[in-house]
Amino acid sequence: MEAKRNYTCAVVPCASYDDSLPAMTRALEAIDGLDFVKPGMRVVIKANLVAPMAPDSCATTHPKLLIALTKLLSERGAHVIVGDSPGGVWNSAALSAVYRATGMHEVEAAGAELNRNTDSHTVNIEGKTMRRLTYTDYLDDCDAIIDFAKLKSHGMVGLSGAVKNMYGVIPGLIKPQTHYLYPDVNDFADMIVDINEHFKPRLALIDAVWGMEGNGPTAGTPRHIGALIAARSVYEADAVAAHLIGLDSQGVPTLAAAVRRGLCTNELSDIALYGDPEPLAVRDFKKVPRRSTAFLKGTRLDFLSGTVAKALEQRPQLKRSKCVACKKCFNICPAKAITMVKKGDKSYPRIDRAKCIRCFCCQEFCPKAAMVVHRSVIVRLLQKRPS
Repeated sequence: MEAKRNYTCAVVPCASYDDSLPAMTRALEAIDGLDFVKPGMRVVIKANLVAPMAPDSCATTHPKLLIALTKLLSERGAHVIVGDSPGGVWNSAALSAVYRATGMHEVEAAGAELNRNTDSHTVNIEGKTMRRLTYTDYLDDCDAIIDFAKLKSHGMVGLSGAVKNMYGVIPGLIKPQTHYLYPDVNDFADMIVDINEHFKPRLALIDAVWGMEGNGPTAGTPRHIGALIAARSVYEADAVAAHLIGLDSQGVPTLAAAVRRGLCTNELSDIALYGDPEPLAVRDFKKVPRRSTAFLKGTRLDFLSGTVAKALEQRPQLKRSKCVACKKCFNICPAKAITMVKKGDKSYPRIDRAKCIRCFCCQEFCPKAAMVVHRSVIVRLLQKRPS
């Protein structure tokens, strides 16, 4: 290891999940990431367990990385609890199904406790956007939270990483209701930053060994990246993750919100970073394009910025050939923008564009990847332009 510095973030190669323990050890030693852990502490690992999906789908935090972290925490005398509130119904049966599918019983066998408490409560918080937060009770029964995210593309906020992972503290079906309260993407991003500032995770980790590109965060394509990110700050972790897949802070609304609030630097070079991200960067990672209208501000065409923004917006769209008419999107849509319309012997979802708030809940939780992120013709043409 190079001469010791006060690193706050580390990115290290991790070619496969069989390398989990040495990669984890290297990253955490570089930033003194577990120095806060004392014997007897109860430490929650808030994983990304968005749905009952197998580890090789690359939608959830891989169990081998969670096992490595559990081992390191246990060696320091901590009691480890692994948990999340997946999308959909928040009860013991649904939680057990998610744990079973995502391989969490392997983590339990390694010494971690899997959270089984499905109670929740509401508190007042001092957020910029959010004033009342409903969250899962098990987080109150711990001394520290470690945020362990999965690197994925995301229909609404571009990147699903450490900052977005903390949205999972909100219980199941309250998530779409919360989306409805914050339909504007910038307000939604500030709300997620509010949640992070309320809980203040002591450590952020991102599973970027295999990520998900394209139609993320649940229906995209697995993509090998070969990296593990560790940071004392959720925002620095995401800044590095964004760089690995060709995004900057302005392309990730949650990071842009953190930069506006002085919580994160706008430049990767300002982070005390251990490791070189450049050899690990994936230049052709398929991400959801986000286009700004900032180039119109202060010009004679400023009055067109709202119209242009509408033209550049991505939106959910149905691929009927994949749809099985399960009504999951109909049931989960917070804006009630979806109706079921009979076509032949099945009823298919139809989206009322006037009601749609583009939260992408329908796309995120569609079990057949029938809802996709649609890009306008203008965006597709812009995407083809050389950078």
